[in-house]
Formats: sequence, structure tokens, C-alpha cells
Amino acid sequence: MSDSEPLLGWLQSWYARQCDGDWEHEWGVRIATLDNPGWTVEIDLEETDLEEREYPRQDVNRSTQDWVRTWTAEKTFHAACGPRNLTEALTLFRTWATATAP
Repeated sequence: MSDSEPLLGWLQSWYARQCDGDWEHEWGVRIATLDNPGWTVEIDLEETDLEEREYPRQDVNRSTQDWVRTWTAEKTFHAACGPRNLTEALTLFRTWATATAP
């Protein structure tokens, strides 16, 4: 996949590739809002090619409204971010997901 592909289209394709008649009944992608304000993202990695890959925690704090935190735990990619950082958080997931595993 190319980084030039629109981010939302890429995420939809990634999700569709995981759906095998079983995976989507237990796992998925969740995007929700925070009240501070901001976003949370949880992307299940269980039973995907990414389930054993580590993603070291990253914390980017530019201001109270401009921040991103990303990490993996318990076979889930997590992101929390400011109200205008959702694209940045999802881009971090795409970059990690499409990188060649070490």
C-alpha cells in the first residue's frame, strides 16, 4: 500500500482484509471522543499479521490541544490525541502497520 492512498481509504481496506467471517465478530476498530477534548482509537491486532509486533509508546506533547500518545498493549494498538490530531494518530498506525517487521 502506498502512503499516497487516502488515510481513511487505507484504514477501510486494512479492516476489510481482516474480516474473514470470524474476526469481525470479536475484533475491530473503535474511534471515540474524549471529554478533554480529544480522540481515542483502539485497533484490535488479535489474529492479524500485527498481533506479535511491538509498538513502543510515543508521546508527543505540543500543547494542551495538540498532542498524540500511541502504544500497543494486549494485542491492541491504542492512540489518544487532541481534537485535531486524529489524522496524525491514524497515520502513525498506518506507518507502523505497513513497515517491514524487523
